[in-house]
Amino acid sequence: MGIDPGLARLGYGVIEISDGQQIMLDCGIISTNPKQEEGLRLVEISSDLRHLIRKWQPKLAAVEKFFFYRSSTTISVVQARGVVMMTLARFNIPVMEFPPMQIKLALAGSGHAQKDEVLDAVMRELNLENPPRPDDASDALAIALTAWFQR
Repeated sequence: MGIDPGLARLGYGVIEISDGQQIMLDCGIISTNPKQEEGLRLVEISSDLRHLIRKWQPKLAAVEKFFFYRSSTTISVVQARGVVMMTLARFNIPVMEFPPMQIKLALAGSGHAQKDEVLDAVMRELNLENPPRPDDASDALAIALTAWFQR
């Protein structure tokens, strides 16, 4: 399971490896209501993530490692990431963490690859005809694939 942390939209992607082939099982987003108190939004992320974990029973999770930048959403994203890490720990799911440059390098061959290059690689590796949407879901699939490549 790959996870692209965020407070407003958290991307997730679930892949399975069968006979050396990567297969997408599910992808999407957990979205929270910006009108709600931040604490309630974090509770919702944990609750929805627990539901996904129970449904798919992942053996490994990969989470994008947060790199610091100045933004009004920095603290919120870090808090959402903390909730993700706590929820995964409660299920004893091992976690791999990757910074964005490593994900780009693993999929597109360059740590400075553009978003569309990474998307093309995700589609090729998972044999998808249509791009996964929204971008947060496709990013989560890229994170899951990176974990598979780096295992």
